[in-house]
Amino acid sequence: MNAAAALTESQRHRRRRWQRRREGALTALFALAASLAVLVTLGMVMTLFSGAVGFLQRVGLVDYLFGLVWQPQIGMRADQGLVEGQFGLLPLLGGSLLITVLALLLAVPIGLGAAIFLAEYATSGQRNRLKPLLELLAGIPTVVYGFFAALVVAPLLHYLGGQLGIAVSAESALACGLVVGVMIIPFVASMADDALYAVPQAWRDAAIALGATHAEMIRRTVLPAAFPGLVSACLIGFSKAIGQTMIVLMAGSLTANLTFNPLDGVSSMTAQIITLLSGDQEFASAATLSAFALALTLLILALLTNTVGVSMNQRWRQRHGQN
Repeated sequence: MNAAAALTESQRHRRRRWQRRREGALTALFALAASLAVLVTLGMVMTLFSGAVGFLQRVGLVDYLFGLVWQPQIGMRADQGLVEGQFGLLPLLGGSLLITVLALLLAVPIGLGAAIFLAEYATSGQRNRLKPLLELLAGIPTVVYGFFAALVVAPLLHYLGGQLGIAVSAESALACGLVVGVMIIPFVASMADDALYAVPQAWRDAAIALGATHAEMIRRTVLPAAFPGLVSACLIGFSKAIGQTMIVLMAGSLTANLTFNPLDGVSSMTAQIITLLSGDQEFASAATLSAFALALTLLILALLTNTVGVSMNQRWRQRHGQN
C-alpha cells in the first residue's frame, strides 16, 4: 500500500512539473509572439522615419507641410542626375481627405442602416442569410472595385455631367469616393452590427416594458449603449478609405490637384506612393524618399484619428456611467 501510494504521489509530482513546464513554454511562446508584433511595428516606423528624415533634409519640413504644388520628378535613374521637383503635401492631403469624406458620406448611413436592420428588425433566418452575404463583399479584391470605378462609374458620371451641362472630370474624386464608399460598407455594417447585437436583451425588454416603442427603444437605449462600437466602426471605415490605393490609382488622376470640388480630378497619398516606388528609379532621389514621408504622414494621421476615437469613447462612457 505504501509503495503504491508513493508511486502515485511521484506520478502526480511529475505531472505537475510537466504542466508547469508546458505552461511556461506556452507563456514564453505567447510573449515571443507579442514581442515580434511590437518589433515589426517598430521596424516599420523606424524605416519610414529614416526615409522621411532624409527627404525632409532635402526639401524642408515647411515646404513639405504647406506647399501647394506636388510635382515630383518620377522615373529618375542614376545616369539622369538628381532633378528635384516640388513636394507640397496639401494637394495630396486634400485629395485623400476629399475622397475619404465622400466615401464616408455614402458608407456610414448605409452601413449603420444595414446594421440596425440586421440587429433589430431582421428575423434569425434573415440575419443568418444576409450577414454572410454582407461580409462576402469585404472579400472582393480592391482591383475589381478599381476596374468598376474606371470603366463604369467614372465614365457614367462624366457622361451624365455632359448631358446636364456640368463639367465632370473623367477622373473625378466623386467617382473614386463613391466606389470606395461601396467597398467599405461591409466593414462599417459588420462592426456596427456586432456592437448593436452585443447590447443585452434585458435592456431592450426593460425599455419596452417602460412603454417605449421599438423605434424609441433603438434610439434611446440600443444606440447609446452601442455608441463606442459604432465609433470604432466609423474609424475602421475612415482608415480603410484613406488608405485605399487601387481604386484611386485606377480611377483617379495621377496629377495632384488642390481642390475641394468633388467633380475635379484628384490624386491621393497612397496612389502617389505606388507611383513613386514603381519602375526604375534612383533610391537616393528626393522623389523616391518622398514616398517614405507620405507613408509616415498616413501613419500619423491614422494614429491621431484613433486617439480622437478613443477619447470620444472614454468621454461617452464617463458621461453615461459605463465601465
